[in-house]
Amino acid sequence: MNDLIPNVTIKGEIKVANENIQSSKIDTVNLRKKVGMVFQQPNPFPFSIYDNVAYGPRTHGVKNKKKLDEIVERSLRQAALWDEVHDRLHKSALGMSGGQQQRLCIARVLAVQPEVILMDEPTSALDPISTAKMENLILELKKDYTIVIVTHNMQQASRISDETAFFLNGEIIEFTDTTTIFTNPAEQKTQDYISGRFG
Repeated sequence: MNDLIPNVTIKGEIKVANENIQSSKIDTVNLRKKVGMVFQQPNPFPFSIYDNVAYGPRTHGVKNKKKLDEIVERSLRQAALWDEVHDRLHKSALGMSGGQQQRLCIARVLAVQPEVILMDEPTSALDPISTAKMENLILELKKDYTIVIVTHNMQQASRISDETAFFLNGEIIEFTDTTTIFTNPAEQKTQDYISGRFG
């Protein structure tokens, strides 16, 4: 996402399936199929609900209407949205609530069946009811997908994650299973953050 921004400096490697995604040889279209992204603010395309979900599969060559219909329904069901929108698939996605839009963005990611789903503060713009729906959805999805979620909400991290990394100023301070990091962290900086001494 940063490759077209001038003066960006990238250090180190990020590997997906043992392949450095920072390499200039990486096929970004294929990478975006492997790694789906859900942003902090819902960002549905200004299309219908159906076309939002079908966008990725169409980009990757799926043209058959029956197949697209199956993918759209499966993805919306996985995103716990089908029952709410099945009768208005061809209406604009921009008319949905914020929580519905965020789940639509997840359905759009699921439509291409990625290996990894990155979520950047996916509930920060949502009300408590929508946040609870999103967390329940994440708990379901993590059975089938590797999910990496960035959150500043420690309670959320403790509720939905299996492993937790604590970052401070771009450095990994500690990475371990979630129970350990919240009950018996090895690093003083982690303890200070969790106990509210800073942050």
